[in-house]
Amino acid sequence: MSILLLIILIILFLINVPVAIAIGLSTVIVAVIGSDVPLIRLPQTLFSSLNSFPLLAAPFFILAGKLMQHGGISEKLINFANSMVGSLRGGLAYVTIITCMFFAAISGSAIATMVAIGSIMVPAMVKKGFDRNFSSVLQAAGGAIGAIIPPSIPLVLYGVAAGVSIGDLFLAGIIPGVLVGGSLIFISFLYARKNDLRQVETDLESQNPGLWVSFKEAFWALLMPVIILGGIYGGIFTPTEASAIAVVYGFIVGKFVYKQITFGTMKKIFLSTVLTTSALGLIIATASFFGMWLTIERVPHEIATAISEANLSPLVTVILINVFLLFLGTFMDASAALIISTPILLPIVTSIGMDPIHFGIMMVVNLGIGLLTPPLGVGLFIASKVGDVKYEKLIKPALPFIIILIVDVILIALFPQISVGLTNVFD
Repeated sequence: MSILLLIILIILFLINVPVAIAIGLSTVIVAVIGSDVPLIRLPQTLFSSLNSFPLLAAPFFILAGKLMQHGGISEKLINFANSMVGSLRGGLAYVTIITCMFFAAISGSAIATMVAIGSIMVPAMVKKGFDRNFSSVLQAAGGAIGAIIPPSIPLVLYGVAAGVSIGDLFLAGIIPGVLVGGSLIFISFLYARKNDLRQVETDLESQNPGLWVSFKEAFWALLMPVIILGGIYGGIFTPTEASAIAVVYGFIVGKFVYKQITFGTMKKIFLSTVLTTSALGLIIATASFFGMWLTIERVPHEIATAISEANLSPLVTVILINVFLLFLGTFMDASAALIISTPILLPIVTSIGMDPIHFGIMMVVNLGIGLLTPPLGVGLFIASKVGDVKYEKLIKPALPFIIILIVDVILIALFPQISVGLTNVFD
């Protein structure tokens, strides 16, 4: 029945059925045809999967990200990053990545990071001599940082699915997030040298008020991750409570400090948040039913047993899991992939002695590559809209970024201290 489930799921994906509907419908069909799972369990599972206090962090962080996106935060962060590295050859590429890292530490969302930063940086980079296709892809690659640096919505979803501490996951995501950001800067450096980019005055540079002034203007934006993460690790509030505080703080800064949020803006923010949260909630609910069916049918147990009986080394097992995740990310949204594959893969990695925190970071970084890989490549679709270019023209420029991100995954997999080092220090 597992093979039938997989076939139905792939067919639904190929005919462009929405992810949540495809997951739920395929599970229901298989449950009706050849399973003892009563369908009354479906609504019960859908409700119980969303009836989770830690999961409240996801919609709150989404709302906080929207408030920051529309509250003038992105412009302040860009000016600050530009004042630091904008004068270097190819500096606007570095500005993009550094700003994405700042914004990721505020929004926790890859998509919000891409849209907020890309709409400003793509025109500025093109004026400075960057190829439009490369500039657009860079926004998608930078958006992947939003899935890693805390507070991260994918890490919240993994924490709920795996039953591990979200606070520990946030702490573990800091160094890998910096690693990914640094690797993207390295690719940008090679691009700037290859194309011999020179300093050319741009509107962004002429408006830059200088390092100290731009720091003061961006201070309230930069203070947010300090408050959120400091409060969590200082034991003042939980990650879920921190997400609510992020909403209040984001509204105060956007409304009263930067004065960019109006009544009309709030309507757009709430509508966008509801749509995003509803889509995410439907994926979580149907994927939970999918996971329940897998558990009842003992699919994770059978897979784990098959791998253990194959006498594969831990290294080979981790390699196969990463190859599977790379494949999964090419046609499935990261959130859905996390919720579906965690119940299957977690027992396998724990059986070979891998820390669930380490595995969660490796998994999120790996699935983040899916933002750049066709045929789904959500990041490339967004980048094509932001950069006003055709989707297919972004595939070739994305290859260097895909390769360096795979290298990052390998490093994170081979050296656990990259992810769990900080958690060990704070323990």
